[in-house]
Amino acid sequence: MRRRVLIYSYVKLMIASATVALLCCLLAFSLKFITEHIQHLLFKKIEDHHVLLYIIFPSIGITAIYFFRKYVFQGRKNKGIKEIYTTLETRKDHLPFFKIPSHYINGFLTVAFGGSTGIEVSTVVATATVGNQVYKRKFMPMAFKKELVCAAVVAGVTVLFGSVIGGWLFAVEVIAKKLHKTVLLSCTVAGLVALLFLQHVDQEFIIAMPAQSWKWKALPFMLLLGACGGLLATFFTQIVIHCKHWFANIKSNFIRVNLGALTVGTLILFFPSLYGDSYHGLARMLTIFTAQDMAHTVPLTLALLVLLKPLAASLTLGAGGDGGVFAPSIVAGAFLGILFAYLCNTYLHTDFLIINFAMIGAAATLSAAIHGPFTAIFLVCSAAPNGYALMLPIALGTFLAFLLSKKLCAYNVYSYKEA
Repeated sequence: MRRRVLIYSYVKLMIASATVALLCCLLAFSLKFITEHIQHLLFKKIEDHHVLLYIIFPSIGITAIYFFRKYVFQGRKNKGIKEIYTTLETRKDHLPFFKIPSHYINGFLTVAFGGSTGIEVSTVVATATVGNQVYKRKFMPMAFKKELVCAAVVAGVTVLFGSVIGGWLFAVEVIAKKLHKTVLLSCTVAGLVALLFLQHVDQEFIIAMPAQSWKWKALPFMLLLGACGGLLATFFTQIVIHCKHWFANIKSNFIRVNLGALTVGTLILFFPSLYGDSYHGLARMLTIFTAQDMAHTVPLTLALLVLLKPLAASLTLGAGGDGGVFAPSIVAGAFLGILFAYLCNTYLHTDFLIINFAMIGAAATLSAAIHGPFTAIFLVCSAAPNGYALMLPIALGTFLAFLLSKKLCAYNVYSYKEA
């Protein structure tokens, strides 16, 4: 009898996980499509006609978020992935329904208008809320809350990055943090649904340039780059935390929003690659550094971007923008990898491939920033054509970055607890 009840519960879990996954695929795909389209449209318009608008556009987006939060969402704030951890600690604490439209709208407004983050965290929390809300309807046994939340996250991350394994690992490694057979079941079902969904929509690589075969003589340098990625991620974590604390002490909402947003806008005016998620800036840098006739000032610009992308993202979040460290870590890490390969080729007379080092830098920095090495490996390998050709050096660099960052800083942006 008990076995029949258990099988029945598992069947219900599979059905609920599939339903949640489909809903979250639609949510994530629509947010990704709308945000990318509007971001590119606005960026192109400003670039072609009125570059000074770079200064005020982040302020427009974050000011709109402030008014939405105050008048539509009744002053209730979003706290990112920390909210998911909090709700999973107890069955009675839930992610309220407003988190779905709140993160959806706020993520769009932040990135489309130039806020220097990405929609990944907005998507993760919104989809997790979908899973939590299905759980609240009591269709499932009371023990399966984490399972539905994780299933939702698998679907959302899979659609954003086009990597089922990456989405599955993120839910298990970063959200659930523990292996349990019911979590693995719900995540696997959600992954299969997301995979089927991806077969019916257009999916582009985050990095259009294909990875290339690597040579063993480059491995020591790749490991050194991984260590540098760990240092960059630790810097990023610290600057995000300090910016949030500093902005929280500003009593005037007007000053807090506009001080951060206008500063970000000014940085974008001088460095347009910082606009929005900056994937367009990464593509541009890859094109420039693989060309033969490159201006001598470009490497200095790239070196500044390595540090300014984390700063711009931190200012965006401190001012009230919605987002997290996913896209900024990938982009800043890729910038670091490009710069590293360029310096080696120029001064050590190596012949390293720029794209390969960009991907290793991206994976290493992401791994150290989210404390999710397995997630970072598969997300970045899926980010470019032929990316899995670099799996071994990416894995080695990623784990080195993760271990170094854990040694330097035991917490990340999501696990940090205020004193």
